[in-house]
Amino acid sequence: MYVIVEINGQQFRAEEGKKLFVHHIQGAESGAIIEYDRVLLADKDGAITVGLPTIEGAKVVCEVLSPLVKGDKVRVFHKKRRKGYRKLKGHRQQFSEVSIKQVIV
Repeated sequence: MYVIVEINGQQFRAEEGKKLFVHHIQGAESGAIIEYDRVLLADKDGAITVGLPTIEGAKVVCEVLSPLVKGDKVRVFHKKRRKGYRKLKGHRQQFSEVSIKQVIV
């Protein structure tokens, strides 16, 4: 059984026991339990339920494993030929690692 859940504006496929990297959750501490009720789709043994826009009473219970994890560095390079213009910037996105403890449909 799996569900599609919306967490911080992004959609994830959630199954019990699975670990996810989601956008940084403000104020979360390691070991905190968080519930998300924006379940958009549920698949229970081949029976698919689609929410309009969400499924009533369905939720996903998560535990925060690590509140702050930095992603890979992304480098953005700009250049204009024959002008001597070069600019390099880097960025590392902040994530939170969560573990799916329970899926309630």
